[in-house]
Amino acid sequence: MTQWIIAALVGAATGVLSGFGVGGGTLLLVYMTAFAGLDQHLAQGINLVYFLPAGLLALPAHAKNGYLETSVLWPAVGAGLACAALGAWAAFALEVDLLRRLFGAFLIAVGVWELKSPGTEKRGPDR
Repeated sequence: MTQWIIAALVGAATGVLSGFGVGGGTLLLVYMTAFAGLDQHLAQGINLVYFLPAGLLALPAHAKNGYLETSVLWPAVGAGLACAALGAWAAFALEVDLLRRLFGAFLIAVGVWELKSPGTEKRGPDR
């Protein structure tokens, strides 16, 4: 019973982050692999299923507020779809231990990048 409550709380937190558009799926992957004990491949599959409805539910609010720049949207979507297919193929070609280490290294690199990056100016349709 406790595991269900913890999973629901993690789902709520990642839902909020996904609504903000800042990668709640990454937190979900960390929870599933480090705390729930799921295999990295299984966690990635669950994360993909989670991401689709979360993204679709957050999209109308971002569109309503003018936060979709169509000049970069479609090239990014096309490149993202192609690289998602390549990434999925590569992920299943790697052993789970190596995949976990690469994911951990990615998280560390992003964290260091964010800590060293200067603040960014506010940009958007009304700024």
